[in-house]
Amino acid sequence: MSTNRVDELARRAAQAEHSAPRAEAEAAWAALIAADPNHPRALFALGRRRLEQGDPDGALALLARAEAGDRAYAEIPLYTALAQRTKGDYLAAIAALDRALSINAYFFLALLSKGALFEKIGKPKVAARTYKNALKIAPAPERLPPAQRAAFEHAKTCVAEYSRALAEHLQSATAGIRTRHAHENLARFEESLEILAGVKSRQVHDPLLFYYPRLPAIPFYERKLFPWLETLEAATDAVRAELEIVLRNDWDKFAPYIQMPPDAPVNQWVELNHSKLWSTLYLWRDGQRQDDVCAKCPNTSAMLDELPLARQSGLAPTVVFSVLSPKTRIPPHTGSTNIRLLTHLPLILPGQCGFRVGNETREWSMGEAFVFDDTIEHEAWNDSDEPRVVMIFDVWNPLLSEGERELTTELLNALKRFNAED
Repeated sequence: MSTNRVDELARRAAQAEHSAPRAEAEAAWAALIAADPNHPRALFALGRRRLEQGDPDGALALLARAEAGDRAYAEIPLYTALAQRTKGDYLAAIAALDRALSINAYFFLALLSKGALFEKIGKPKVAARTYKNALKIAPAPERLPPAQRAAFEHAKTCVAEYSRALAEHLQSATAGIRTRHAHENLARFEESLEILAGVKSRQVHDPLLFYYPRLPAIPFYERKLFPWLETLEAATDAVRAELEIVLRNDWDKFAPYIQMPPDAPVNQWVELNHSKLWSTLYLWRDGQRQDDVCAKCPNTSAMLDELPLARQSGLAPTVVFSVLSPKTRIPPHTGSTNIRLLTHLPLILPGQCGFRVGNETREWSMGEAFVFDDTIEHEAWNDSDEPRVVMIFDVWNPLLSEGERELTTELLNALKRFNAED
């Protein structure tokens, strides 16, 4: 029979496989086999049917012929592995999956199946490492068929158990050395261990606007870099007293912090967009002093004047009272640039409030401020029945020189001017 005729039968059979009733598809494949007894795709289809009918030996015979005729089609060794697994020959099944993965290293189902087979032969650690690779390339769970979704969830559980066990092993292995150096700050080492084990993820800068290279990704900066924190904390009562007055008399001037334009993707901000669940009142905004608010908070304003805020013409500082409503969560997000850091001073803490930057979560404590890098993913929550209020303002990253501060200020203002020309 002519090549064109065989190709036409193959096209019809493939189309019937996806859209025609089962009997019609089988007839189409049979017609192709009659025309070309060694056609790889027809042999593959018949072998798959045999497997579905509970005949793994018959399936393997057909699949072997199919693979001999087409060594570039990864589905053939995948089904060969399934037939071998049905027979209980797990090592042969793993070998077949390796052939499939040599054709397509990103074959999710083959990796998932290989992990399951390593579990079957009593190699849970190898299974977990295989599952970990599968999860890296997995489609979104909602796109998986039910059977694969269940296997996907099982893989996640196995990887999590492996990571916990590895973390415990690494902690035990290093316990003696850590004890000898307990006088040192080993937080970085502890985090590195958890990242190596897979218990925590690597945290990096992800600024929305401007990334400045060669600055370390430090979630919370050490207090010794900011000697003025004691001045700030000593003013807590005075600041809170003025805050309570504006909360009582000027709540209408507080505005939603998240105000996305109509054409912008809302993403994680659906609940908070244009909502006073997260509200702010500005004392400074993009380098402009808000005189009416500062006049109502004279002690706060005077104290801020003494602090080394990030002074950038037309850009910074920004100082706000930030109110997070009861039972409200600020979702994970990142800030605009790592040349500046944010300072938080808690003013009203009802309890059950938390704050995470990268892999580090901190409890709020009244009268204690902290400085953090908001270009590392962070989130906050208020699980209490009362509002939580903090004062937030930006300061220079202390690792920038005076020249770098001046240059980056001009750089960002030049960007504004360039974009304003349209």
